[in-house]
Amino acid sequence: MFYCLKKGAVEVAGGTVYKPRIKWPDLVVQIFIHGGCLYGLYLAVVSAKLLTSVWAFCLIYTSGYGITAGAHRLWSHKSYKAKWPLRLLLAFLFTITGQRHIYAWALDHRVHHKYSETDADPHDARRGFMFSHVGWLVLSPHPEVESKRALVDMSDLDADPIVKWQKKLYPALFALLCIVFPVWVPCYFWNETLWNSFFLSFNTRFSITLNIAFSVNSFAHMYGFRPYDRNISPSESILVSISALGEGWHNYHHVFPWDYKTSELGDYTFNLTTGFIDFFSKLGWAYDMKTVSPEMVERRAQRCGDGSRPTAVWGLGDKDMETEDLNQLCPKIE
Repeated sequence: MFYCLKKGAVEVAGGTVYKPRIKWPDLVVQIFIHGGCLYGLYLAVVSAKLLTSVWAFCLIYTSGYGITAGAHRLWSHKSYKAKWPLRLLLAFLFTITGQRHIYAWALDHRVHHKYSETDADPHDARRGFMFSHVGWLVLSPHPEVESKRALVDMSDLDADPIVKWQKKLYPALFALLCIVFPVWVPCYFWNETLWNSFFLSFNTRFSITLNIAFSVNSFAHMYGFRPYDRNISPSESILVSISALGEGWHNYHHVFPWDYKTSELGDYTFNLTTGFIDFFSKLGWAYDMKTVSPEMVERRAQRCGDGSRPTAVWGLGDKDMETEDLNQLCPKIE
């Protein structure tokens, strides 16, 4: 991290010198969270009960839907609509993750997409892995980031009462849902010690959740194939997709950010968030899911892709899998 801070110490933008300064309170918080994570992993081996580790692991992935289906696909991109019970559930889950309030998260994500890999990108991948992963949170933002934040239309979130409520009460909700609730459950239900529960259910859980989310900004902007647009940094990462509930199909997502699936693939195995949204659509809580036609995807991949799409979508380009042959093998039943 400190290499990242030193490397980006001086930049020239618009004729003025930009000197990022370390936000010491934020840096101290990150050191505490990550150091406590390592200590929590140690406690998981030597003294904590197995149920406490299981609880922390389950909470990481359950709350993760608040990021993926909530702050990202719903509130940042409006790729589908949700009735108030689902929005309230997603706000609850998102608050457990501790990743600021919904409004701030969505604002920075919209800026990231609109000005990706420019000085206005909050976690500009051009500034290196460590900056895009975590350094952007502990450095003062580039002036272009601050100026572009003011230009992004956030009127839809200004009009959402659940987003407004979560933003207004965020400090109290963070304390209750990100710290007290996860730590209290093991202590109350299976008599875990407060010490073990705090470091496992707060530090370790919180740190792993953060780094899974960070990996979309770093790993998925640097390593992998670019089947839909070879000229941009975001890439397809199956490892990030597995860990981040389907958010690693990042080349597709930056090309088609309005698609609620964030992927061309329909397999829930590597995109559990799509399954989550589809489940609630069957209940009538999610609706108006936006997606991209296969024809549009095909045209974009042919024109701009790096040629890797046939390996990303099994069967594409295989003459035995063409529509005419499939119609012969599986004739329509009249």
